[in-house]
Amino acid sequence: MLTAKQRQLLLFIDERLNNGGVSPSFDEMKDALGLKSKSGVHRLISALEERGFIKRMANRARALEVVKLPDGVGAGSPGELAAEDNVIAGDFGKAATAADVLEIPMHGKIAAGTPIEALENVDSHVPVPASMVGRGNCYALEISGDSMVDLGIMDGDTVVIESGQTARDGEVVVALVDREEATLKTLKRDGSNIQLVPANASHATQSYTADRVQVQGRLVGLVRHYH
Repeated sequence: MLTAKQRQLLLFIDERLNNGGVSPSFDEMKDALGLKSKSGVHRLISALEERGFIKRMANRARALEVVKLPDGVGAGSPGELAAEDNVIAGDFGKAATAADVLEIPMHGKIAAGTPIEALENVDSHVPVPASMVGRGNCYALEISGDSMVDLGIMDGDTVVIESGQTARDGEVVVALVDREEATLKTLKRDGSNIQLVPANASHATQSYTADRVQVQGRLVGLVRHYH
């Protein structure tokens, strides 16, 4: 069962897809549901996705697909919306779990291309699903550049990083080079050297002696905003 807001959002998305072929922006969803912030929309989207009602289409902005509708509702049936507006379905515990989010600190931009200046200390936070964070100490970074696009990490994305100074070969890490330039790359050890490998054929692998590279954390999640 869906809560009233989950149902309302699902039908709103379905109506927009049927009428224009493009899912609504987060601002439009926020206004349609009368919410105060987009974080509430993120929670509802996550809940609908976890329950199998919608699917996010990777690497495409504002790309949501309605997989199924509630029982008794046909595709593109916006008239069902008003009748259920003030009805809250059961199964509260499951809904709360699906929508659970945590606020983690945002530490500015990081390059997914050539290295840029070391991490900034920015006094802001972003909401992410609690399941993405796990038990580690995590922080968020905004991606700048396109060198990791083949792994689905796009310019403007927000990545969730688990803080730590060690990583295994093949893990995507935040690497601090010469204690002043930070970059997001796949870590690969090559004898006494460290290779920082891009996921874009147009970018070259960077190789450094091990003493020049300090791991600052490893990638554990990604948040993409559809505008």
